[in-house]
Amino acid sequence: MKIKIFLLGTCFILFFNLCVSAHVPYFEHRDFSEEKPFVVRKIVTQSKALYSWLENDGINCCKDLDVFRFNLNKAEIMYIEIIVPVVDGYYENFYPWYALVGPGLTEPTQSLPFEIPEGYGVIVKENVNTGGERETFYEPFGGKSYYKGPIFKENLEQIGQYFIYCWDPDEKGGDYTLVIGNKEIWGPLDILRAFIYTPLIRLGLELHL
Repeated sequence: MKIKIFLLGTCFILFFNLCVSAHVPYFEHRDFSEEKPFVVRKIVTQSKALYSWLENDGINCCKDLDVFRFNLNKAEIMYIEIIVPVVDGYYENFYPWYALVGPGLTEPTQSLPFEIPEGYGVIVKENVNTGGERETFYEPFGGKSYYKGPIFKENLEQIGQYFIYCWDPDEKGGDYTLVIGNKEIWGPLDILRAFIYTPLIRLGLELHL
């Protein structure tokens, strides 16, 4: 019995140490649409990994926009990143884009697949195929590698409501992870969430292949 308790405690400590260097995981169980976006209800700078999917059914892929919403109550340095899982035979040419939409941002200089609210501006982060070998990194929390994507890290000074739109301009569709925030803040429910979702991620059950 003592050995089992010791092993359980050791596993918990190792898991907790892994968590403090990772993102709080969320799955796209339903489509994060313009009508029902994912809403960041906690600290906006808390590091969250949103495991999401742009559907490609051959008809509506270009219309599939994933939308995320958060509120700023004070000026914050906001971190956003989009990454794609490395899966042999898949996603080598999947380059999803994202755009930050909010008050005080600049006017768009390109055609976008969504409408910008009056008084809002946009920052578009293009995910471009440069033709060379795609840069990857290993993420120990989920136990898999990802293709790196464009990063936004700037000070947002305007208080108000912001949106993040993700889409695939090439109309391929696929799995991606949107990272919002870069501060490792963990509460009891976040740790419980990680306990539930980590095994699923390690088994690849977040993917829609």
